[in-house]
Amino acid sequence: MFGFKSKPKDPASAPAEKAGFFTRLRAKLNKGDSWLTYDLANLLPGGKIDDAVLDELETRLITADVGVETTERILGGLRKKVARKELADLDALLAALRSSLLEIVAPVAKPLVIDPDRSPFAILVVGVNGAGKTTTIGKLARLLKLHDMKVLLAAGDTFRAAAVEQLQIWGQRNEVPVIAQATGADPAAVVFDAMQAAKSRGIDVMIADTAGRLHTQTNLMDELKKVKRVMGRVDESAPHEVLLVLDASQGQNALQQARLFNDALGVTGIVLTKLDGTAKGGIVFAIASELGLPIRFIGIGESAEDFQEFEAEAFVDALLKRDE
Repeated sequence: MFGFKSKPKDPASAPAEKAGFFTRLRAKLNKGDSWLTYDLANLLPGGKIDDAVLDELETRLITADVGVETTERILGGLRKKVARKELADLDALLAALRSSLLEIVAPVAKPLVIDPDRSPFAILVVGVNGAGKTTTIGKLARLLKLHDMKVLLAAGDTFRAAAVEQLQIWGQRNEVPVIAQATGADPAAVVFDAMQAAKSRGIDVMIADTAGRLHTQTNLMDELKKVKRVMGRVDESAPHEVLLVLDASQGQNALQQARLFNDALGVTGIVLTKLDGTAKGGIVFAIASELGLPIRFIGIGESAEDFQEFEAEAFVDALLKRDE
């Protein structure tokens, strides 16, 4: 379920599409055997868990962008179990590892819930250049349409003509209107117009694109704050969701981006894209453990089907290359 009370138009296709998604995720995260658990059995002297095995797990987690702090959280629990002789063999270790990983990501696996009492439900999409904001908006619009929602898009990235054109292509593909102005127009003005248009047209969800703000530049962050304030002038409760799009292949830099955007704007949800690239998925655990921000969606490719709600159990099992 996509956090909505309404059912998708073609509910029969949803389970198959989701199952296919996580099968592809498992393959793309691992590029073969599970990077996290591959060959661990060869490190077990006499089949017993020792420090060498845990040290190897620690190295694999840190090099996969899980981060030192979060890795210590995971390994600390495992070491205590080993000391208490609770982990007799590899299967026990893997079960404990799975439990530790789930403990971290399960609390942040929260679907985007569209409140029908807040109409139009306004979503402000932010992130740095190249993270995949515009593509994410297009894919999100598709999912909303599948749930019979009326959607309107705002082309708030007015600095790049290509961004407006890209959003308009997604709008045509999904048959949703796009509010846009000339290149160089005030982004806040575009989003203000879109909010008013959404209100007058009886739109369910308005999604606003924004320029790829360099999170280190204060003046550009200030502009995003202005866009957020302007949305609040049309509806004092807007935006109802501040959705941060992060490129998973950016590793620890993505974590820093999340901190800064959250400090400036109050992020309410995260989308992690490009898990099909060089990313091993470790950054998911770093963000969950250190920030606790809800992870709404993950993306593993360019096609519309390569975008799904984040599900903690399915993600961890894909990482460990376990059958669902």
